[in-house]
Amino acid sequence: YKFGDVTVDELQKINRIFPDMKPHTGMYTLSDNTQMELLKLTGVIPVKYEGRSYNFPIELWLLYSFPFTPPVCLLRPTSNMVIREGKHVDAKGRIHLPVLHNWDHPRSSVVGILNEMISKFEEDPPLSSRTTEDTKDPHELMAYVSNLKINDGGIRHQDQQNIIVSVVGGGDLGMACVMSILSKCNVDKLVFIDIAESSSKGGATDLEIFNLPKVQVSRGSKVVVVTANSWSNDESYVKVVQTNVDLYRGIIPNLVHLSPNAILLIASQPVPTDSVDIMTHVAWRQSGLPPTRVIGAGCNLDSERLSHVLDINLNTHKPAWVIGELSDNKVPVISSVGLSSNGALEIVSGSNSTKPLLDRAFDLMKNRGQRSWSVGLSVADITNTILTDKMKIHSISTLAQGWSGIGAEVFLSLPCIMGAKGSARLAGVTLGPEEDSKLRESVNSLFVLMRGVLQEFGLDCSPAIPTGDCPEDLE
Repeated sequence: YKFGDVTVDELQKINRIFPDMKPHTGMYTLSDNTQMELLKLTGVIPVKYEGRSYNFPIELWLLYSFPFTPPVCLLRPTSNMVIREGKHVDAKGRIHLPVLHNWDHPRSSVVGILNEMISKFEEDPPLSSRTTEDTKDPHELMAYVSNLKINDGGIRHQDQQNIIVSVVGGGDLGMACVMSILSKCNVDKLVFIDIAESSSKGGATDLEIFNLPKVQVSRGSKVVVVTANSWSNDESYVKVVQTNVDLYRGIIPNLVHLSPNAILLIASQPVPTDSVDIMTHVAWRQSGLPPTRVIGAGCNLDSERLSHVLDINLNTHKPAWVIGELSDNKVPVISSVGLSSNGALEIVSGSNSTKPLLDRAFDLMKNRGQRSWSVGLSVADITNTILTDKMKIHSISTLAQGWSGIGAEVFLSLPCIMGAKGSARLAGVTLGPEEDSKLRESVNSLFVLMRGVLQEFGLDCSPAIPTGDCPEDLE
């Protein structure tokens, strides 16, 4: 383990507070079927529900970069238990919690994870008992039925389900996303949903006229791209945002109902363009999904351009990203290792020797606007990463709370590892004074604007994720 001494300290702390969690070694299988020998913690946690106490069996795998990356957390039900898929646990038993998404050592710890598991599982238990040995559990039966799909008069299983992507919004950006996804991604069906407010409604009609292959309306999408927006030059910034919040209230819950397991990718960019962070925040609030599955296109396009300039023009061969708000306050950061290195990616701020390099790259990027087709290609790139479980790092708009000391509930572009399950942020970084000031200014402005939007619509202004000073609190 890269940080063996710190890992031992964590294990000792876990043993003191949760003595039932025992460490072992085992072979962990990655998504590409390769295996690695890792430490794992197995045991039970006590969960109280309706006056009774239950022991929930769990398993935590510690990756080599632990504790600077969170453990993989799994439910391990016994033969007389059934997994109840919900907000914090998927059908395979993978556990998804806010503390895992907002992981930031040393503020985050395994003890904090276990305490949050107990709290969340007491609200919504993810396990239930089978009724009898000779009677199928109704949850198991319903899970099996939901995995069946009628197709051409027959029945087939979910494992053979087509790869479906949805694009919502028929404007120029929506059409650019449709064409880019069809060009870059291997999809079986592309769901195209236009809205009455679209400024270029004819785009959807043209698709029908020319019978574009693979485009139809369906449900069960793996990725839902939202480009729909409504704006007018006569409206103020706040009014534009409020108009789009009202629009989202009508479409986001319905999209989640149709595709409850999808990843929402928000690309709506009403003027000014930094509204994509606000709209991603609004979509997350209205969806009820974990923050790992609601992301915005954010600074991904700028990040790809930055890496390209550094690689081609300045010959650095190191990945780089643009983070923060999609505005003049955005900040460039660069990896401390090269593309060919086997080391873990660590980001460093634009200070000391790296700052002149990043400033030069930013200068070369000037006058490259975000045209619809450019954003469409960026959206297609993120979509392809999700569909192929590529685990590529993108700078996407995500919940920034807990990253590098950010306490406010805001969405900003941060480097995240993207895959089929959603996003996982890279560890925080200490920025230089100039970059830190820009990031804090963005946090403050977005927080104030979002609070105003919530108040305007009479929505709950309290944080969706609680905050606290204790290191074991949620961040």
